[in-house]
Amino acid sequence: MPGMVVFGRRWGIASDDLVLPGAFELFIRVLWWIATVVLYATHKGKFDCHGGAVLHSYIVVLLILLAVIILTLCAVVYVSAQGTIMNPGPRRSMPVLVYLRAVLYIPEFVWACLGAVWVSDSSGGCEPAEIGLVIGAVVASWIILLSMILGLLIVFDPLGSLRRPTLIGEASGLRDLQSSESSQLFYTARSLAVRVWESRLRLLCCCLPQDDNHRAAFSSISQLVSGFFSDTDLVPSDIAAGLALLHQEQDKMEHCRDPDDVIPHSPSSPIREDLEVELEKAAHFMQFAVAAYGWPLYVYSNPLTGLCKLSGDCCHNRNTESDLVGGDNFGCNFSSILHVTGLQYRDFIHISFHNQIYEIPFFVALDHKREAVLVAVRGTLSLKVSSDYIIVLMFRRTELHTSCKKKNIEMGTKYPKGISQAANYIYKKLVNDGILSQAFSIAPEYRLVITGHSLGAGTASLLAALLHSTYPTLKCYAFSPPGGLMSKALAEYSKQFVISVVLGKDLVPRLSIPNMEDLKRRILKMVSNCNKPKYKILLHGCWYEVFGGTPDDFPTEMENRREEALNQPLLGEESLLVPGSTSYHSISSDDSPTHPTHLPLFLPGRIIYITEEGPSRRHCFSQVRYRAEWSNETAFHSVLISPRMVADHMPDVVHRALCSLTSDRPFSLCPSSHSNSHLNVI
Repeated sequence: MPGMVVFGRRWGIASDDLVLPGAFELFIRVLWWIATVVLYATHKGKFDCHGGAVLHSYIVVLLILLAVIILTLCAVVYVSAQGTIMNPGPRRSMPVLVYLRAVLYIPEFVWACLGAVWVSDSSGGCEPAEIGLVIGAVVASWIILLSMILGLLIVFDPLGSLRRPTLIGEASGLRDLQSSESSQLFYTARSLAVRVWESRLRLLCCCLPQDDNHRAAFSSISQLVSGFFSDTDLVPSDIAAGLALLHQEQDKMEHCRDPDDVIPHSPSSPIREDLEVELEKAAHFMQFAVAAYGWPLYVYSNPLTGLCKLSGDCCHNRNTESDLVGGDNFGCNFSSILHVTGLQYRDFIHISFHNQIYEIPFFVALDHKREAVLVAVRGTLSLKVSSDYIIVLMFRRTELHTSCKKKNIEMGTKYPKGISQAANYIYKKLVNDGILSQAFSIAPEYRLVITGHSLGAGTASLLAALLHSTYPTLKCYAFSPPGGLMSKALAEYSKQFVISVVLGKDLVPRLSIPNMEDLKRRILKMVSNCNKPKYKILLHGCWYEVFGGTPDDFPTEMENRREEALNQPLLGEESLLVPGSTSYHSISSDDSPTHPTHLPLFLPGRIIYITEEGPSRRHCFSQVRYRAEWSNETAFHSVLISPRMVADHMPDVVHRALCSLTSDRPFSLCPSSHSNSHLNVI
């Protein structure tokens, strides 16, 4: 639903978004009116204090004003609840009601000021209940007025004045604007949106250094965020409703899927014994990926004892550790690494907590239990890395210079810029500074193992590709790596030495430009098909996300609910797209996802997919059981909407799942792992 146009500009709120806030204000106003009526009825004829006549008039006018506001709010709520997202016709009178409600703020403001003056100058001798009523009315009025101002700031659309010509053109039946004029308008709006989002990011991350690297990162993030939904005529509540509908639709498709559906695997696919071995190794090396996060994650995982265990070491003299590396909070970080890994000080070759954009912390140690020279790369932890992280996932790309060309890996492929630069940074430190040479001079018989989680997993995977020709026996364990990381050829090549581990409905391994474009198409599809009012969608969606239950069977045009149907073009979607935009031309030209506009990139290596057994909803303290299976990259070509999509990415949750699998292995492996001829795919 396009944003509502009032006061000469478009706002980030639609005409069907006023049901819930209007109902809440209506509830407050009714209680306020009842309390005022009760006090007036009990004190009628008794306003004989100094200023009593003024108080009597004040209460009478307040009751009339509240009654008018209540009637207006009833009309706003009723009209806003009519129609559907794609059928705003029954709400055509909403702008008039908004203007009326805005006008009523003026007498309310004046009456609040008069009430404050009466309390300070003329309330002497009056009963405390009478004074309390006026004070309560004044305070309530100011709270509502301030809330209204805050709400206006939230729904203010800086591009509202630029989008109005497009909306006027459509309302006049002039959908087919000249292509140059439409494209120029869209380009102007896009440029302004980038500047607006860049200013917001600078304000949000005001504590970060404002150097050239961070300015470039902010600019890239702004282009990403502003461009994703800038070619759609949706407001945030439309997107929330689409996500709620899509989550329930995905759950219905998952429940309807035949559990016996299997696909044949290639003869080289691993079988159960290989899965057991790799799970044992993954559980072991995950503790190093967790340790790389340093003291913040250690304290988070051990809230009762973490600070006590680290308190003495944080103030430890660092002079004895100058042969390693410094960085912020070296003592605390190094102490937490020792606690998590169980290694000794002498086992560490190099530790770096240097943390700048494209330069992330890592450490190198000797793992005598697995006879490995271990390189652990830290994942996303601070805002400095987070700014790089978004670029890493989906936006700017650069070439990865490896020695894989002789192995028929195409070198013209563009890889995520942030991760590529981070991998090259660590590669130069390991090779040029002689860190690996020093490690293998101590333990020449050991093999090289690289590990990391999240951003660290993506960096570790590309770092492994850089080092594989020099260390052909190396292994890489990438936990929850970002999606859209490797080309098809490099992903196939990396299966020789990379094991990726993905838990449940983790969002990050499913993030890529094609997946996000597919998500946008699905949201448009769900919103344009649903026949229910938005407030019902949001209310049921919130209930479903918090308490679970049965997905609501909202009437749609996709009753068969086949997943392929979500990928077909729909004429109704054009009304939600800005003419002249890329998505508009894609829909109107029947450009399906089978003709991608972005180069598809894939997760690295072989993929171990871990899922929870039993019902998707469980009690907070119920025991969780997991199962693991080999999967492939096609299982992660769609974003899954779930409350667990962020929690399943947390390193402590992944570590706990791996430990559960290895401690309870006979009952945790997927039954399909017993078969050499089939591989179950979730």
